[in-house]
Amino acid sequence: MKNFDAVIFDLDGVITHTASLHSIAWKEMFDGFLKTHAEESGTPFREFTHEGDYLPYVDGKPRYQGVAALLASRGIDLPFGNPSNPPGQGSACALGNQKNQIFNDLIKTGGVKVFETTVNFIHELRAAGIKIGVASSSKNAKPVLEAVNLLSLMETRVDGVVSAELGLQGKPEPDIFTTACDNLGVYYDRAVIVEDAISGVQAGKKGNFGLVIGVARENNAQQLKINGADIVVADMAEINLERVQKWFAEDLEDKNWSLEYFDYAPKKEGLRETLLTVGNGYFGTRGALEETSANGTNYPGTYMAGLYNRLPSQVSGRTVYNEDFVNCPNWLPVTFRVGDGDWFDPNTTEILHITRRLDFRTGVLHRSLVVRDEAGRETRVISQRFASMDDPHLAAIRY
Repeated sequence: MKNFDAVIFDLDGVITHTASLHSIAWKEMFDGFLKTHAEESGTPFREFTHEGDYLPYVDGKPRYQGVAALLASRGIDLPFGNPSNPPGQGSACALGNQKNQIFNDLIKTGGVKVFETTVNFIHELRAAGIKIGVASSSKNAKPVLEAVNLLSLMETRVDGVVSAELGLQGKPEPDIFTTACDNLGVYYDRAVIVEDAISGVQAGKKGNFGLVIGVARENNAQQLKINGADIVVADMAEINLERVQKWFAEDLEDKNWSLEYFDYAPKKEGLRETLLTVGNGYFGTRGALEETSANGTNYPGTYMAGLYNRLPSQVSGRTVYNEDFVNCPNWLPVTFRVGDGDWFDPNTTEILHITRRLDFRTGVLHRSLVVRDEAGRETRVISQRFASMDDPHLAAIRY
């Protein structure tokens, strides 16, 4: 019995090696434009780079949106223009069309190659009766798939051409994936999305699909995980039909019974500490890291039933009494330092990896943390905490 019905693949970087061709085309186009702009504006020329520009601003996005995002990052004001603009430097659309011209020239030279492991996986899925679709921001999806003889394997194709016809929003909105599922007649929670771009996994998460697989071809596994990938692999050789079946049969339920975060974001800690609270009905403790104290970012509060203050205030000539929980003594503090180094502070120390998971079935808050100090020493800390439902006065930390 199948427990999922379809797999929707991104094209560039997932099925074909065209992501590298796109990067080459983007660089050739942007470097030419940026040199001209630097000369005309009297500013230093800064070249377009794969890591600094292509991945954060262009990868996975519709072509003209990618141009606009890069220009905005450089503080360059250029008219958006119209898709009918001929290739050139007069507008964002003209630049996008110039990039597309370069890319098509690269395709014609026979530069398109496939990831054989992905193709093997597609054949395995088709043999099992799983529907296959491709969803891509590229307007070149059809000629690329034709060039590698894979178009016939796709039961639906939602690409840049279709998006323009239907007015679909680009990634990180999930429109192209939901449209692909609609075309195949499958429910979103019974579909798998396979993506290699940050914006793509964000779209997969936003669309509430059953499984989002991130393919980390850019050494960006952690970023894919943070942005919504349920499973991250370096290559599709790590995924097969059995692994996906297991996700839907077992792992998905575990995920639905937990709340997880894969990064430490100071601006979001206030909300995350609230959502990661452990409690038992008598008292509750916010999910602050054990090593923190109250500051502008962290607030390790513990609140008990019946323990509050009551203060009067004068409002519009009336006396109004406010009753508020008060913060009890903090029972969390455990911290560390290595040698004569500083005591660990998550707001000043380099965090290489952090995972936090609140298991709703057990009530246990799990944390795994890897940090690197100024001397280059790496330390792993694993902790769990809970508030007892059996004894309302008992809580515990394993550190």
